[in-house]
Amino acid sequence: MLDVRFPAGPPVSVDCLLDQVTDGGGLAIGQATAGGALAVGDERIRDFLTAFGRRLLRPTLSRRHPELGSLGFFLRRSELLRTVESLRGEHVRVPRGLVFHIPPANVDTVFVYSWALSALMGNRNVVRLSPRAGAVAATIVRTLQETLEDADPVVGATQRVICYDRSDGITAALSSACDLRVIWGGDRAVDEIRKHPLPPHARDLTFPDRSSFAAVRAPAWLCAPRAIRLAVAEGFVNDSYWFDQAACSSPRTVFWVGARADCDAARADFTAHLSRAVTERGWAVDAAMAVEKRVATYGLAADGAAGAIDFHGNALANVTLSTAVAAPRRWLGTGTFAHAQLDSLGELVPLVGRRDQTMTHFGFPRDELLELAQALAGRGVDRMVPFGDALSFHRVWDGVDLAAEFTRLVTVSV
Repeated sequence: MLDVRFPAGPPVSVDCLLDQVTDGGGLAIGQATAGGALAVGDERIRDFLTAFGRRLLRPTLSRRHPELGSLGFFLRRSELLRTVESLRGEHVRVPRGLVFHIPPANVDTVFVYSWALSALMGNRNVVRLSPRAGAVAATIVRTLQETLEDADPVVGATQRVICYDRSDGITAALSSACDLRVIWGGDRAVDEIRKHPLPPHARDLTFPDRSSFAAVRAPAWLCAPRAIRLAVAEGFVNDSYWFDQAACSSPRTVFWVGARADCDAARADFTAHLSRAVTERGWAVDAAMAVEKRVATYGLAADGAAGAIDFHGNALANVTLSTAVAAPRRWLGTGTFAHAQLDSLGELVPLVGRRDQTMTHFGFPRDELLELAQALAGRGVDRMVPFGDALSFHRVWDGVDLAAEFTRLVTVSV
């Protein structure tokens, strides 16, 4: 039996759940129907998502959970309309059908971005929440339920958020019924879920383990006004300490670009600003995490990857890499950053791998970033964003246009 979180209801069997989710068919962009069928950009779904986003932006929620404020901003009516309009073209776009979402347990807001874009594209959706999901996920589900009271009945008929512990039988049944399966999580989770076959016409959309890094032009940092450096340090804190630096887009290594003397001076000043920002924001790391960080960083030293380690309380640890090639991809503990020096941004090219997702940056002109993207030629790095934007979700994620993936194209010629 499945615990149905949204719309709230009694536990049901998988077969009953699938029967409940109305088969919506599919229409062209903007063509809604009076019945249960949904269209790409359906106004009823847009109205619901907009109302839901407004509730998330209420100060009582957004101040307590800033990530919900970011989610509410993403669900603005203008942004939803822009997403729909961007898909117009010579083909007719229709929904894929039933989409089965399996988000991670450690980032509570991911499932909403994935589900919201899929619903906006007119799909019926089943989202599986882990029993380990935190308080933010519970707040989101509660807010969804509140918003449902004033929504068109088609929302409750076509959308489900369920909760069940690991069950091969349930996952297999939902997989065999879906038209698209969206898997967020580690490589092992993706491999485990892929063992359950899909219908021949269906496909997987996977978001496996990724890692991210930052790049700073040292002379630009040293020349920046103090107010700019303060703001950038605060942005870096947001990028790193939300979700305990475990988010795929949170930086783990900082590459300093420039002459070594400039890089050393810029890094020292950056560390001072970062330490101050961490203290002022009240980010704390408990004793168990502090021990984890020391084990991980001393392990790098024992392996020869680290040339020096320095701790600034429990919340901030810096590792000087013996060589840039040794940049770690694994999580070392909240507030642990590896550092390496490069003479030019182009030296990143042989260091980047397919696992690398986001490069946060400071001090580089757009032309230089575009040149780097061309030189990487798809070997890695799907996003280059300024400090403070690492966790800002966009419909294009991991190099995939989610809105487009949640639709099918129909060719019509005469």
